[in-house]
Amino acid sequence: MFFYLYSHFGINIFQYITFRAGLSFFIAFFLSVFLMPLFIRWAKAKKANQPISTYVPTHEGKKDTPTMGGIVFTLSTLLASLLCVNLSNAYVWLGLMSLVCFCAVGARDDYMKISAKSNAGMSAKMKFALLFLIALVVSALLSYIGHCGHIYVPFMKKPLFDLDSLPLVSIAFWVLVFLATSNAVNITDGLDGLATVPSICALISLSIFVYVAGHAGLSGYLLWPRVINGGELVVVSVALIGALFGFLWYNCHPAQVFMGDSGSLALGSFIAYMAIVSNNEILLFLIGLIFVIETLSVILQVGSYKTRGKKVFLMAPIHHHFEMKGWAENKIIIRFWVIAILSNLVALLSLKIR
Repeated sequence: MFFYLYSHFGINIFQYITFRAGLSFFIAFFLSVFLMPLFIRWAKAKKANQPISTYVPTHEGKKDTPTMGGIVFTLSTLLASLLCVNLSNAYVWLGLMSLVCFCAVGARDDYMKISAKSNAGMSAKMKFALLFLIALVVSALLSYIGHCGHIYVPFMKKPLFDLDSLPLVSIAFWVLVFLATSNAVNITDGLDGLATVPSICALISLSIFVYVAGHAGLSGYLLWPRVINGGELVVVSVALIGALFGFLWYNCHPAQVFMGDSGSLALGSFIAYMAIVSNNEILLFLIGLIFVIETLSVILQVGSYKTRGKKVFLMAPIHHHFEMKGWAENKIIIRFWVIAILSNLVALLSLKIR
């Protein structure tokens, strides 16, 4: 809506992506802060709390905490974005599509856990099939609108691989990025705010990369691959950051609400989408270092137990390992946040040091 105040009425301030991104941040933040208490009251009345797994350290105070808070910050992001973006931009619509569709699958999974009073939820095969289908459709449409696949290694100027002539390979690779990232964020979401702040850090970094890629002057100066019309996606990304800050107000320790799969899958999908658009699929290992560490801890634990019959960690994901060692929950969360901030600062250096 605000973009058309510029295009139809000539109010020039609304032509700038940075201004509309700032506007979307505050709209999404206040929507999230306003809607979340309403959702929490409704969820408590409906007893919409996810049962705590019997396999993790005891959290007696959390068993009645509502889940599915991801629906609120996804809705806040969607409303703020629709108010502030240029609605004719294909990158925006595909980003919103991935965010909303992954959220819907997660919400279905959360609902089944709540209904069954079990931590099982949707069958793994059905969940994977739905996520795979959404990732495939978004990736295929991304290729159809002409997005080029370049595999860049951090701190190197030239791409390692150019996938322009191999659209099917690009699509397959992007689907893998979607599935890996969404599940990595989902695994990380185990303590109050643990997944929220690393997601904010990742989105801030990727917003900068996408803005540079969409800006002719900056991309030329920094020798970054140009993504025509990609910069508009920053408005959506910054709206999601604002919504997450609003969510964090209620998700910080002790949490009043959890994001659930509806939030973690949506976040992971959008982080993956931003990385794909900005040609940062490999740098995502550094941008999302906490998610990588958490996922690797699970892979190592399962692999070691199946092959050697021994555990690597006291419990996986790794944040539970530190809980078992007696670390306070707040200490684990803050230290993981510090790692996320530092890893993203290093990732941002790759804009110039190449």
